[in-house]
Amino acid sequence: MDRIKVCMSGVSGWVGRAMVPAIMESDDMELVGAVSRKYAGKPLSDITGDSSHEFKISGSVGEALKARTDVMIDYTSAEAVKGNILSAVERGVHCVVGSSGLTDDDYREIDEAGKRRKIGVVAAGNFALSAALLLRFATMAARYMPSWEILDYASDGKPDAPSGTARELAYRLSLIGKPYFEVSPDKIIGPKESRGLTLNGNQVHSIRLPGHVIGTEVVYGKPDERLMLRYDGGSGAGPYIGGTFLAVRKVMGLVGLTRGLDNLLDL
Repeated sequence: MDRIKVCMSGVSGWVGRAMVPAIMESDDMELVGAVSRKYAGKPLSDITGDSSHEFKISGSVGEALKARTDVMIDYTSAEAVKGNILSAVERGVHCVVGSSGLTDDDYREIDEAGKRRKIGVVAAGNFALSAALLLRFATMAARYMPSWEILDYASDGKPDAPSGTARELAYRLSLIGKPYFEVSPDKIIGPKESRGLTLNGNQVHSIRLPGHVIGTEVVYGKPDERLMLRYDGGSGAGPYIGGTFLAVRKVMGLVGLTRGLDNLLDL
């Protein structure tokens, strides 16, 4: 069986640095491309520290995808991710996207491009299994708890808000319905910003503080009872590897956009 030929976009990032050796150690994947604007033209060994990794890092997705590629993994930035995906899709390359910053309109455009080219794209705000379970449990709870709000935690160095995890959660909860408010957030007395961002009908509060890495919490309420569901990620990128690999192995059998790792799980 042929190995899946993978290009890693964002190879010098927090997740990319962990993903590269995992791809190389995999039994069914082959790393054929690596993208980093910062390390463009340098050998991959400058990042991995392994002298056997000598092929050159590309400065753009277009350059890297000149090599035959089955799947591109993208862990880059909010500014670069949409262009990277559309560029790959137009070249007939399937995509697994862990970068944050994409809007619902961006996802619609990516879905249309994938269906037009008959290419699969799997995008998740978070590829950790625990985050996927949060999505699943949160939508289950919303069917029984009519009021909820989302808390989005990250370090003070994260420039995009809300996080991809919180955006995905807000989207998925909107498919269940809109939360009930005794006083609508746009009817309060005082600054409207005090009630957070209204996203897909959900109130989202982004907290950016030192000491946090990434976390998402949904707080539900009914008269005389409360429910809290929370995911917290640590400082290591290891939890994202298994979920990303699951998506890589399944994406070539898909067409168009699939949002959320939980949609690939047999739960």
